[in-house]
Parts: sequence; structure tokens; C-alpha cells
Amino acid sequence: MFDEGKAKRTVDFINCLKHTKGKWRGQPFELLPWQETVIRDVFGTVKENGYRQYNTAYVEIPKKNGKSELAAGVALYMTCGDNEWGAEVYGCASDRQQASIVFDVAVDMVEQCPALKKRIKPVMSVKRLVYKPTNSFYQVLSAEAYTKHGLNVHAVIFDELHSQPNRELFDVMTKGSGDARTQPLFFLITTAGTDRHSVCFEQHQKAEDILQGRKIDPTFYPVIYGASDDADWSSEDVWRKANPSLGHTIDIEKVRNAYLSARDNPAEENIFRQLRLNQWVKQSTRWMQMEKWDACAFPVDEREVLGRECYGGLDLSSSIDITAFVLVFPPRNDTEKYILLPYFWIPEENMRLRVRRDHVPYDVWEKQGFLQTTEGNVIHYGFIENFIDNLGKKFHIKEIAFDRWGAVQMVQNLEGLGFTVVPFGQGFKDMSPPTKRLMELVLEKNIAHGGHPVLRWMMDNIFVRTDPAGNIKPDKEKSTEKIDGAVATIMGLDRAIRNGGISTGSVYDERGILTI
Repeated sequence: MFDEGKAKRTVDFINCLKHTKGKWRGQPFELLPWQETVIRDVFGTVKENGYRQYNTAYVEIPKKNGKSELAAGVALYMTCGDNEWGAEVYGCASDRQQASIVFDVAVDMVEQCPALKKRIKPVMSVKRLVYKPTNSFYQVLSAEAYTKHGLNVHAVIFDELHSQPNRELFDVMTKGSGDARTQPLFFLITTAGTDRHSVCFEQHQKAEDILQGRKIDPTFYPVIYGASDDADWSSEDVWRKANPSLGHTIDIEKVRNAYLSARDNPAEENIFRQLRLNQWVKQSTRWMQMEKWDACAFPVDEREVLGRECYGGLDLSSSIDITAFVLVFPPRNDTEKYILLPYFWIPEENMRLRVRRDHVPYDVWEKQGFLQTTEGNVIHYGFIENFIDNLGKKFHIKEIAFDRWGAVQMVQNLEGLGFTVVPFGQGFKDMSPPTKRLMELVLEKNIAHGGHPVLRWMMDNIFVRTDPAGNIKPDKEKSTEKIDGAVATIMGLDRAIRNGGISTGSVYDERGILTI
């Protein structure tokens, strides 16, 4: 249901505040159309009992569109205007300084509003505004999540959610902390980020799913302004669509100048795309075109390839790191695709540490069955050998390729179990042909990987090195994130193509790589 009175009350409250920055300082805060839509929807949409329907609002929008001012207005309303006795409203961000940005705007708004100024007591030593009539307060919190348990949250303003170093503060502030309140609100504001394993991208994906009708959550209000990944980033029409405040809080000339600088300096392109167009970008350019990789997420059912011939790639990495084993099933005719079945292992005891240190959701993947743990703080190779032995009973594994500098003992043990184990060099000569062929198969949509999230992450991490002859290979030094599964895929694919693949006209199938 929609309660026009509650929507109007919130809009009127915020419109009574005043701007705090630049040439607008002192002018009434008249909500822009996109801002008013957010406020009316969030505060006017109610359940049958009259309380707010939405307890989470996710607002993702490029920089300088006025989201900090909007968040400050929401914080003050939740503190002073929501008729909640003893309301606790918290401003959170990656650090205290970032969280203070919205708070400082709110302080200036109070200074310019006599009605609020005489009712609010600032306690600047702890960054707190106390609203005396209801004994409520709005306070800044830093990111030490372990100190935040036990808070009775009425509202949380999360600024620049994409910059959260991990999910601990978010979970503490949003899960269970508002249970004692009748209508708590978690107001999440951010620009796009670069980390697709962050809690922010998790919320971004949820918002996208709801907007596209793939998910339904009546308590979650999604707003995303930005350009699509394939949009023309030079188009001013695209800029305007992504920036609803363009011409108001944003000068078009500044955007033009930023574009010209980015166009002439490729290092600035991702910054422009992220901050001006709100696109989720990588901090550096990777080799794999991930939209093409994602287009190959055809379903893969292990039961449908039982007994089939396949080839394995094994990347042991180090004993304290990820071990990857990928089975590659070659097509049996011209209508089938190459099928990938990846398996990953990590030491159980250091998984939690790695989650916090690397900001990679190994624990989530482990619960979902996409990654397994072995006992102890180092990889238990005996466990993996037994696992591969069992796989050999389900599939016809004709060869297993491995890095010749890998664990000799494990190779000998696999040979003892009856497997044909083939050393595979990591230089240009061995790696270039299957690496190039992998890209060709992806572009042709001639490979099926089932959307495996661990393998996707590793594919997205690949940098490649090129030699003067145009040969390429994955560069583990530049690929600062893990690429073990990608390397294992490339090795397994090479053996599948050379020994069991349908001829596709790739020249190296006939004569190998030429060296210059």
C-alpha cells in the first residue's frame, strides 16, 4: 500500500533543510526528481499494519549526484522525524573519516535550521547528534565490527558501501541489530566498485535481480543509475542516463573534460567508467572477456558425462594454497561442446584467515560445494589422490597433465593408481596454443562450464604475457589473484584437443607451435 501522508511528511521534512556546499549553500534542499522518487517510495510504501514495507534501500549512483546530501537528510529524519523514542541512527563507512562526510553535512544542515538547532545537542568529541525531545541520536561508527554487537539500531546509513574491506561491519549492523524496532531502515548508498566478491557487489546483484524480475523481496528497495557494460562511454546521452543530477549538481563541462582526459590516457578510462558512469570495472585490464565467458555458462550435469573420455589438468600450486583439478570432456561430434568439470581444494585451518586477508569468499564457496577443504593447515595430497582415484572410476580419464615442476611424489602416486600422467611445461611453447584456443572456444560459445564461480573468478584474474612472436601464456606474476583453475583448464584442454578433440581447423592440431 502507499500512504501519501507519510511520503509527503518525509519529503517536506527534507525540503525544509538547506544545502551545505558551494554555490547552493543556504538554499532550500528541494529534492531533485530522482531523489524525491526514492524518498516517497521508501517512506510511503507501507504494510497493512501501517509500518514501512522496505527495511533496506540500495542506492547506487555515480559521484556528485547528491547522494551524501540525500543520506544526511534521511539520517536526520530517522533521528528527529520518525516518531521513534530512543532511536539509534548510525553512520557507517570503510573508516571513520568516510563516515564523517555524511555526518558533517547533517551537522551543517542542523546549524542552518533553527527548529532543529534548538532541539539537537551536538557531541562532537564522539561525532554524535542528540535529539533531546525523544532522546534519540545519530552517531558515526568506525569499521571495528567486533565492538558493535548489542546496538539497538533504528537506522544505518552506509556510505560508499563498495569500499568496505570485508562484510563484518555490514553483517553486524544489518543482521539482527534492529530486531527490537518496528520499522528499522538500512540506507545503503554507493558508487560502483571494483571488487566483485565484496558485500557491495552482493547487494548490487540482488538489486539487479529484483529490477529484472529474477528475484522478489518486498523489503528491499533497489535503485541503480549507471551505464550498461556495452554502452558507448563517449556518448553524452549515456552520461545523462547514468547521472540524473546532470545539469543540477554536476556540470556537463566537467564530465566532458574528464572524458577527454580518460580518452587520451587509458589508465584513466576505468576511473571514468566507475565514478562517472557507475560501471563495475576491474582495477586492471584482464585477458578474458568475462561477458563472453559468462555466455558459456551452459548447464553441466556430472551424471550426463559418466563413463565419457576426458583429460585432466592438475595445478598443485603450493601446499598452503589452492589446488585445482579440471576435467575437460572433448565433443564427440560437431554439435557438442567442450565440457569442463572443475574441482578445488584449500587447507581447512587457514580458510577463515584467507577470507579475511584476501576478501575472497572461500567459505561461501565451500558451503555451496564449489570448493573443498582438506584437514590441517597444508594441502592433504593423499585426500586429493583418493578423490581423483574415485573420479577415475566414474569417468575415463585418459591423461592428466601437470606442471613438471609440481609435486613429484603425488605424480608417482597417481601413476601407481593407474593414471597416465603427462608433464606440461609452463612456457610459451606449451601454453600458447591451448591458451589461444580457449579464447577461440569461448568466443565461439563452444565450451560449457556451468557458471562455476571459483573457475570464473580465476578466469577473471588472468593476465597474459606475450613474446615477440605473438605467443601468449598466463602470467602468474602479474596475475596477483589466483589463476590455478585457469591454468589447469588450459593444460587439460591441450590434451583433449591433441588426443580426443573434434578437428576444428586449428593449425596447431596438425603441426604444433612454430618458434622463431
